[in-house]
Amino acid sequence: MISWNNFLKTFKYMQLFWEGLVCTVSLSALSVVAGFILALVLATMRLAKFKPLRFVATTYVELFRATPMMVQLFLIYHVALAGVSLPTFKLFGFIRFERFIPGVIALSLNSGAYLCEIVRSGIQSVDMGQTEAARSLGLTAWQNMRYIVLPQAMKNILPAIANEFVTIIKESSIAWTIGVQDIMGAVNSVTAATFSMAEPLIVATCIYFCLTFPTSKVIQHFERKMSRGDKR
Repeated sequence: MISWNNFLKTFKYMQLFWEGLVCTVSLSALSVVAGFILALVLATMRLAKFKPLRFVATTYVELFRATPMMVQLFLIYHVALAGVSLPTFKLFGFIRFERFIPGVIALSLNSGAYLCEIVRSGIQSVDMGQTEAARSLGLTAWQNMRYIVLPQAMKNILPAIANEFVTIIKESSIAWTIGVQDIMGAVNSVTAATFSMAEPLIVATCIYFCLTFPTSKVIQHFERKMSRGDKR
């Protein structure tokens, strides 16, 4: 039963929610950055003429897009890193590094698979005539990609990348299952202390909403501005 007294008990632990907020944002930001770097590599492999490279990249993307995030997280933490002794210090004084890093790795690998398709579509949206013009000017394939294709592709895919950040913020909530003290980890701790589940979950819902809704509106604003710039 939801009651104001339970909310008052929950509010006494707002420091835990603040720490969870910092952890969630850090986890999401690092995952999207690492996932984007991975996506650039995968997208290049998928567009390569060498078939084995295309096969490896395609297999990776399909595997990570077709399996649950929870399974991927548990495989990374309980299997892949089971015998690895990670440092046990705390980031910002409260984030356990040995739990945080497996979460970043799992989210990055998953995000990379989705961002790969976004990056690939952005690269393919650039007119092939510009690539041919770059070759006629003597630019190498790397110079063409760096100076001609990627700058234009980034403009096209920037809103989608930002939306992926919002998605990762929400999906990062599963990281508490391996002991990451994110927002849902704070809910778990407060529930154990107050013996109340509903109120901590409502507070967590409000925090997630305050994170994702304004971010989505900012993305929409910049997307509209960018689309106006394309009109002739």
